[in-house]
Amino acid sequence: MKQRWLSRSGTAEVLLVFGGWALGPGPFESLEGNTDVLFVDDYIRLDNPLSELSNYDRVTLIAFSFGVASAAHWLAQTGVRPDRLIAVSGTLHPADVERGIAPDMIRATADQLSTASFAKFCRRAGLEGPAPEIDIDTAKAELHAVIERGPAPDPGFDRIWMPLRDRIISTSAQKAAWADQQEAVRTVPTAHIPFASGQNWQEWIA
Repeated sequence: MKQRWLSRSGTAEVLLVFGGWALGPGPFESLEGNTDVLFVDDYIRLDNPLSELSNYDRVTLIAFSFGVASAAHWLAQTGVRPDRLIAVSGTLHPADVERGIAPDMIRATADQLSTASFAKFCRRAGLEGPAPEIDIDTAKAELHAVIERGPAPDPGFDRIWMPLRDRIISTSAQKAAWADQQEAVRTVPTAHIPFASGQNWQEWIA
């Protein structure tokens, strides 16, 4: 796992953001707020304890896309217990025919990965602006790690956001994955990346 601070001023609360595959912090950079924000991604290994979290009175975790399962695995390994858990555009079964993306499709994405195919992925995901730089070998390794790691234990998400026009992890797969947690689900009429300029973090935490 890699980490970087998107905002750090020494507030009492921190937002811990598990990003999606290879997208970096771009999808979140337009969100506004007054709390510290620690962004993590690169899920080849989930062995970063993020010890900085102990400095905060309150921790809210927001997990996006493949970050949902990765965050759940990380929580189980570390024993960290955030005060609130938010899932966005993802499931606990990332490599799954019915509740995520078919493993064969993920492998094909890895095998055929190029800067051109990644740019197409970013457009399908709804990323505004140009695709971020990508390390092809690292991105391939991360996809294979997601497959091999398998489904994640359920940490009990307080809110689950589900886009209705998701072309990455289909809406039908997300509905199947969260069928027994309907009370936590909220839908949004967006693509896979649902965040928009002018929004704030609090809207997604609520």
